[in-house]
Amino acid sequence: MAYGTCTGDAVDHNGTIQLEAFELTLEDIASADIEKLHALSVGVGWPHRPKDWQMLLKNGNGVVAVDSIGRLAGSAMWFDFGPTFSTIGMVITPPRLQARGAGSWMMLHVMQQAGKRQFGLNATRAAKRLYQSMGFEIEETVFQCQGEATPVANPPLTGGAALRALTPGDVEAILALDATAFGASRNVLFKSLLPVSKGVVLVRGQRIEAFSLCRRFGRGALIGPVVAINEADAIAVTHPHVLEHAGQFLRLDTREERCAFPEYLANSGLAVFDTVTTMSLGGRWMQGDEDLKNLKPKTWALASQAFG
Repeated sequence: MAYGTCTGDAVDHNGTIQLEAFELTLEDIASADIEKLHALSVGVGWPHRPKDWQMLLKNGNGVVAVDSIGRLAGSAMWFDFGPTFSTIGMVITPPRLQARGAGSWMMLHVMQQAGKRQFGLNATRAAKRLYQSMGFEIEETVFQCQGEATPVANPPLTGGAALRALTPGDVEAILALDATAFGASRNVLFKSLLPVSKGVVLVRGQRIEAFSLCRRFGRGALIGPVVAINEADAIAVTHPHVLEHAGQFLRLDTREERCAFPEYLANSGLAVFDTVTTMSLGGRWMQGDEDLKNLKPKTWALASQAFG
């Protein structure tokens, strides 16, 4: 399905724009060839495999910009987490086209598709100014930590906690923890994550108080999400995945900068490789100080930069 063509110098409400001699058409991303999407992300240095794109398409909606001979010139997606909140991700535009308005053109279309709601996203340095021009506000920094996993000594468990593997009977409990930490239900997303992930839960008195997932992604494996009330528990549920991937490439994206959790990651071989900026439109996304004082579950590692 085509949504409009790029043939004018300024973005208008009908989705037209002039990009030098280019004529671009917006099409439903669901119709795009996986290999072409993979080539698009490779072109900007992103690590997504075709299988990673398949998961994105299964859980999101969006558009691609296509030129007159069928080449993909850009993409943008949105992920539905209930009637009031969505994340935006996989916004890929070559710098020359972004400078001429292609990025905002695609963003406007995906936001129109999603309808009136609150949005959150994680912006690269190149795209942050674009999102600010559209009214998005800066919240926090995300640290992309990665490297060859080098496990440290087992961290202590506190308060009578015990670790075990995630079982099907635990799903309801971890979904509730994640919804509280994330601020919206991600039940549909977890239907895709759980079959391809290994999970760890932390239990106290027969109650699950923290969990982590780890799956294949990009160059190796990705730990996330990690949800816990405190950093000791976050470290505890992360450590088994670091042990399992010793000597292998491992990645974890976190908003933590000055506490024991990022120190643990650095000591385990997961150094900061890059950063992106969490931004929101229509209301604050991240937990405030009062939430943390009330010991609410918190997201210590993202499911991905696109999913949050």
